[in-house]
This record gives sequence, structure tokens and C-alpha cells, in this order.
Amino acid sequence: MSEMTAVRIGLGATLAAAWLGVAALLWRTSAPSLELPKLAAGSLFDAATLRRNARYENGLAALWAVGLVLQLAALWLLARRGPRLHGPLLARAALMGALVFASLWLAELPVRLGVHWWRRRYDVSELGYLGYLTGPWSTTLGELGLAALAGLAIVSAGRLLGRRAWLGLWAAFVALAVAYVLVYPSLLAPRLRPLQDRALAAQIERLGVLVGLEEIEVEVRKARERTRAVNAEAIGAGPTTRVILWDTLLAPEVGRDEVRFAAAHELGHVARRHPWKGVVWFALLALPGTWLLGRAARLQDPRALPRVALVLLLLQLATLPLASAISRRYEAEADAVGLRLTRDGRAAEALYRRFARTSLSDPDPPLLLHLLRDTHPTLVERIATARAGVPRGDPGSP
Repeated sequence: MSEMTAVRIGLGATLAAAWLGVAALLWRTSAPSLELPKLAAGSLFDAATLRRNARYENGLAALWAVGLVLQLAALWLLARRGPRLHGPLLARAALMGALVFASLWLAELPVRLGVHWWRRRYDVSELGYLGYLTGPWSTTLGELGLAALAGLAIVSAGRLLGRRAWLGLWAAFVALAVAYVLVYPSLLAPRLRPLQDRALAAQIERLGVLVGLEEIEVEVRKARERTRAVNAEAIGAGPTTRVILWDTLLAPEVGRDEVRFAAAHELGHVARRHPWKGVVWFALLALPGTWLLGRAARLQDPRALPRVALVLLLLQLATLPLASAISRRYEAEADAVGLRLTRDGRAAEALYRRFARTSLSDPDPPLLLHLLRDTHPTLVERIATARAGVPRGDPGSP
């Protein structure tokens, strides 16, 4: 073994140990280990609900699988038989990036329409097909422009950095992830309005203070036209935390204690810095991913961009179980924070049961689907946590 080889092995081992150490720190959460009651889905929900929700979720999973196959096929065909573009190098790179996005969009269009038909069939959405197709055009065109810029950036990195292009791409991907966390709140601004119920807003603001979040803005997202599912969000990348309630959550039949718990859960995400931890997870997973990408495709060639997209899609699929597991851990931690803040397990259970009625969530899905696709603990697990009692500890403690 040469001295250079030994140095490389030592450096690789050091980087691997550092990678595992950071991952272990991120994996830790403040969710307590509780003695959970043993519950069965059949004891919590009636048989008709279980059958309906299972059919709905299984149908969505099947459509997701079909969409994945269509996307892989589209990228494979584009990589094998893509058009030969002419013109300046960077123009060809941008055009090929846009062509990759357009191919994926067209390949997935039948599946998206199928998903919308499925959601309408089960009354999860009442939005018409024309409204569904025409609504997100501004977002679609923005994504098309980003794809063109991504193609230009990948080819430019390949030309400028050569064999180290993967490292430049990794840095660019991480910078984009950070920018997304910082810019996303401002992108939402035109679609939100302040919560008119000032008493409820004040209660949510007080919950934020309990977890150390000083400035809280409570706003409402218009969602009723697209879905009857209830949900909330929270964004905190700067001095101000924004709690966003879907207007479906503010319907008269939804108890205000359920709304408070939903808001407390979302505040838990911000208080535990889950958005920033997600960026670090992305950086960790993207590091070996971009290294493999640099060896699987000639980054300096615009004709290789479909192959780049194919490798990225396969890497995303390979890391899906880990990404879902990470999300479930952070969601469980946010549930624990919500219970500490509200001291209301009954409201938590009522909200979880509402998810089964409005989102048609499967309370106890098949294990494979749960491991691959579920970003939250099952409803049975969440109800068991709500019934276990309020977790001990200060809601503001890490």
C-alpha cells in the first residue's frame, strides 16, 4: 500500500466517522419514552372507516408507484434517445435542463390527474379538473426556469471544476436548501391573510412564548377550494415565527382546542429547529450522493443531464426510507411538545381522529407503505401517545 493510498483511506475513515457522528446527533430528539397503551385500530375506528381509508391510501400508493415508473422511463428514454441540441454550450445546458423538467412533468401528468380523480372520488377535494390544471401554472413556470438554471449550473461546474465538480454541486445544493428555508416565508406572503379571531391568535402567541419564540404572527391559508383536509404550518427562519392555519381548520365544527393543539405541534417544529436540522440532513445525504453523481455522469456535457436526473431520482428513492424515518421522529417530537404546551391529550386525539375523517389517513397502514411513504407516526401510535398522559418536562427545554 502506497503512502498516498494510506492517507486517502485515513481521510475517508475520518470523514465517515464525522458523518456518522453528526447523523447520530441529529437523530436524537427530546420526545420522552412513554409507557404507551396497547391499542388496535379496530378498537378506535369502525370497520367501514378502516376499509375506506385503506382503499384510499392504497390507491394513492399505487398511483405513486406508477408515477415513479413513468418518470424513470421518461428519463431513460431521454438519456438514450434525447435530441441533439445546437448552439452555445451554456444555452444547450439550460435548454436540456428545461427539457428534462418538461419530460418529467408530461410523464407524471396522467398520474397527477389520476390522483386528483381519486381525491374527488373520495370527497377529499371538490376542485374541478380545469381549476386543478390552471391553478399552479405560475409555480410550474418557476420550476421550469429553475430547471434551466440547474442545467446551466451543473454543466458550468463540470467545465470549471473537472473531477471536483461534484463537490461544487454539493455546495450549491446546500446553499439552495438554506436559501429555500430563508426565502419560503416571503414567497407565501401574497397567499396569506391575518387571523381575524384575535383571541385565538393571542392564545397561539402565548404558546409560542412558552417555547421561547418571541414574535409570533398567526395567518390563514386559503385551502378550502382544493381540499377538505385540515392542517397547519409554522415557519421560523428569522426573528419572527409565522403560524399558518388552513381555513379548513377554522371551520365551525372544529373545536378551538384542536386548533390550539395543531398550532402547538407546529410551534414545536420551529422550537426544536426541525427546518434547519432538515437542511443539515440534506447536506449529509447529498454529500455521498453528489460524489456518486460525479462518477455516474459526465457533468460537463449537456447531453448527460437526463442521466444526471435519472441518478438523482434513483438516489432519492434509495434514501426514501431513511428520510421518512427522520420525518416520523421529528413529528413525534413535535407531538410531545404540543402535549406539553396544551396539556390537552383529548384535543390531540380529537384532531388525530379528524385526520381520519378529512384526509382519510389510514390509521394502521401496511408496514412497507408506512416505512416508505409515511412522514408521520400512524394515527394509532399518535392516539396512544395522547392517551399516555402529558409528557413531563418544560415545553421550552431542548
